[in-house]
Amino acid sequence: MSIERIEPGPRMSMAVVHGDTVYTAGQVAREKAGASVSEQTQEILQIIDGILAKAGTDKTKLLSASIWISDMNTFQEMNAVWDAWVAPGCAPARATVEARLAAPQYTVEIAVIAAK
Repeated sequence: MSIERIEPGPRMSMAVVHGDTVYTAGQVAREKAGASVSEQTQEILQIIDGILAKAGTDKTKLLSASIWISDMNTFQEMNAVWDAWVAPGCAPARATVEARLAAPQYTVEIAVIAAK
């Protein structure tokens, strides 16, 4: 099977497609770094929508999601945005954990796996 790399860079690709499966890298807010958890989550999900589109799929085909948040006290805030974004009846398997992220301005990071 072929492997397609979407937005490849020297350290990582934004996504890798293998067969009919799309794996995204963990995404953080680019423009809203340092903003609220809600604003960062909204931006991240928009970024993911764009990456999935480049890979020929969308959020209705999500298989799993991994979410890291810097403070579990913001879990409900992040979930409010997530719940509004997930397509009805298409919620993926998901794990959310508290973790220190790459830099203090990042409070949320999300990676997904989707079918094509």
